[in-house]
Amino acid sequence: MADAIGEGGGVGEGNEGGTAEAVEKALGLLDLDTKARLLSGQDMWSLPAVPEIGLSSLVMSDGPIGVRGVHWTADDPSIALPSPTALAATWDPGLARRAGRLLAQEARRKGVHVLLAPTVNLHRSPLGGRHFEAYSEDPYLTGEIGTGYVTGVQDGGVGTTVKHFVANDAETERFTVDNQIAARALRELYLAPFEAIVKNARPWGVMAAYNGVNGSTMTEHRELQQGVLRGEWGFDGFIVSDWLAARDTVRGLKGGLDVAMPGPRTVYGEALAAAVRDGRVSEAELDEAVRRLLTLAARVGVLDGAAPAVAPADRPGPIDGDALAREIARRSFVLLRNEGAGGREAVLPLDPGAPGGVRSLALIGAAARDARVLGGGSAVVFPDHVVSPLDGLRAALPPGVELSYAVGADPTDELTPAAQGFELRAVVRAADGRVLGESRLASGQVQWISDFPDGVSFEELHSVETVGTFTPRESGAHSFGTRGLGGLRLAVGGKVLFEGEEHPADVGDPFEAFMGSPVPRGQVELTAGEPVEVSLICAVARPEDALLDAVCFSLLHRAPERDAEELIQEAVAAASAAEAAVVVVATTERVESEGFDRGHLRLPGRQDELVRRVAATGTPTVVVVNAGSPVEMAWRDEVAAVLLSWFPGQEAGAALADVLLGAEEPGGRLPTTWPQRLEDAPVSTVTPSEGRLVYDEGVFIGYRAWERREGIAPAYWFGHGLGYTDWAYEALDFTPAEGDGEVLGTVTVRVRNTGARAGREVVQLYLTVPEEDGVERPVRRLAGFAPVGAAPGETAEATIPVPRRAAEIWDEAKGAWRLIPGTYAAEAGRSVADRRLSAPVPVQPTA
Repeated sequence: MADAIGEGGGVGEGNEGGTAEAVEKALGLLDLDTKARLLSGQDMWSLPAVPEIGLSSLVMSDGPIGVRGVHWTADDPSIALPSPTALAATWDPGLARRAGRLLAQEARRKGVHVLLAPTVNLHRSPLGGRHFEAYSEDPYLTGEIGTGYVTGVQDGGVGTTVKHFVANDAETERFTVDNQIAARALRELYLAPFEAIVKNARPWGVMAAYNGVNGSTMTEHRELQQGVLRGEWGFDGFIVSDWLAARDTVRGLKGGLDVAMPGPRTVYGEALAAAVRDGRVSEAELDEAVRRLLTLAARVGVLDGAAPAVAPADRPGPIDGDALAREIARRSFVLLRNEGAGGREAVLPLDPGAPGGVRSLALIGAAARDARVLGGGSAVVFPDHVVSPLDGLRAALPPGVELSYAVGADPTDELTPAAQGFELRAVVRAADGRVLGESRLASGQVQWISDFPDGVSFEELHSVETVGTFTPRESGAHSFGTRGLGGLRLAVGGKVLFEGEEHPADVGDPFEAFMGSPVPRGQVELTAGEPVEVSLICAVARPEDALLDAVCFSLLHRAPERDAEELIQEAVAAASAAEAAVVVVATTERVESEGFDRGHLRLPGRQDELVRRVAATGTPTVVVVNAGSPVEMAWRDEVAAVLLSWFPGQEAGAALADVLLGAEEPGGRLPTTWPQRLEDAPVSTVTPSEGRLVYDEGVFIGYRAWERREGIAPAYWFGHGLGYTDWAYEALDFTPAEGDGEVLGTVTVRVRNTGARAGREVVQLYLTVPEEDGVERPVRRLAGFAPVGAAPGETAEATIPVPRRAAEIWDEAKGAWRLIPGTYAAEAGRSVADRRLSAPVPVQPTA
């Protein structure tokens, strides 16, 4: 693509000589046991310090959209950026780099040296439950956004671990599944983003996945980790296991795994030292892993005598996290439809301040009041504030514009961790009742793994009480429940709802086995606005075979269930009385989250019916889709506009108001093809059979597969997205490169803003293969892109290099890339299905 990042990809290259010398000196001072111990986590998030060689403890943290740090607590809040799918929807690696720099700033503030991100697995199937944490169905777009993110984080002197290497594209049986992938698909699709990021950003780390590939679990996959990643691509960083993914001491080390996390009980440490002593692995092999770990320590500045890869004076200046979160959100929103209804003009922007603008607005949907701003699992952080769509619109609407709100439909009928209206803290006690420590809670969820409040040790703690007040928003029968193991006692308003033991369930996911399942415990009649005391005491379970020192349990809640028909009728009445209606529909954490895949693509609850009945009022209806990945939208042609907001981060409502009211343009383009129905999707199953999942579609996923199909079209194609202005594609020129380098040539595309307001366009370039060249491959592939901007009537030029790889395939017989000669076509346009200009690209055989 065009050079949107703007600076070199690698950092700290001038320090490598001094680093190597300091690393060798430190390595020479270590004995066998200390070396083995260094490769094993000392707790959930850190590696041990060795003061004798000037090595401080190295700290890691989850970090796709924010840096949580080592504490699962609201006491140390984090910036919450939009989800990775949203970042990819900006199609702007430069913006991804700025996001990375902000996260590096956050990491340094929290004492974190390495972020466990980015996730660059592909959207192979829309059922992937964790797709909100990955970028795209396309490996090129994924690699470009990932390169920007990694470069930005490392600009700030903080390491990254590109994950999950490789093919962790679904969650079902993720700990044990063996993904069967042909060599060509593995190279052209699933390895491709990792290869691009290693080449262009020089990441300091890679995370090995839980799953296996072609018969070997990834933490032991010598061919891919030692052969491809390190050997072919020249990766010089460290490889860390996904948490609890390391299974075998000898096979892990020989397979290329450097660090086994978390600790202190892992297959490394004492077990690794013993393996060296009895000759199952050599000390030289151990030294190689320690050398890589010490190199990382030097790069992030925790090894004395080695200059960090980025000196403090060379780091980027302070970044306003709230402002950047808001910018990324609005730049990521994808306007899928804006056609009006019944011949009316496009409804967006609403522009209430202009003559003829909207003067009354109905906002509808549970997610409009309580937005879902991030996905579940490793992506969870605790921001110090969240701007809901309701709050954002209230703040942005000018005086005289009436705003009404109705719930319309509740997307969940399940208990969820206590949040809205709860003020909670966790009180930790010893067996004799002494208070050992306290921590403020962002919700009813306690999740401490090898990390506890100040003054608390796992050995001494006996019970934890989640205690505080709940001030309900609605009167009626509120439901309460628990999730967790051990002795539990739940009381609300002085009424004991449950007291007893909860035992582990027999499930395949060790995290789910330890955390337990949600269980309803009872109802209490409460009055809106009147606070009540709540308490959930957990006498902590200590299974003998537990791999982690952990306390995980939750206080759950559900508001009174109102009649579903009554809720929809209230929404219909609000819409009928307004000049425009905005309906926010959403998925829930029980639909999209780490740990499981989706069974369907339908919106939960009666949200589909809600949209249809609001649209039937005749009031122009805008639907905002608050989801991390595709959902079915059978009503999409019945509404005036559809705006996809993804999981938009902490500034969700402010960014939404910017876009709906016309202060800013929705800047996003789809990073993934959006099917009409699940059964239409090219890959519609992610469930293994007898422990194996066969990727029998080969290289045909996403738009590459859709373009081969006759009679079935997606709801919205890869790359699609509208703005608030129009663009004419005026000229495309191709200039061939000289020699046999990494690019075939350069395409220059000229576009003109033909609308009435300034705007941004993402110029997309696809390389179409010659007809009937005898090689089975996708009709076309994304070969580059560039965001451009222009004022009304002005032109902009995008200069996009065409990579040689776009005309190559992986030759399975030769085990090498092979250029396919012929006359290709460079096609520029607004999506893979909306291509405006074309020029021939002759590709000559290699000499």
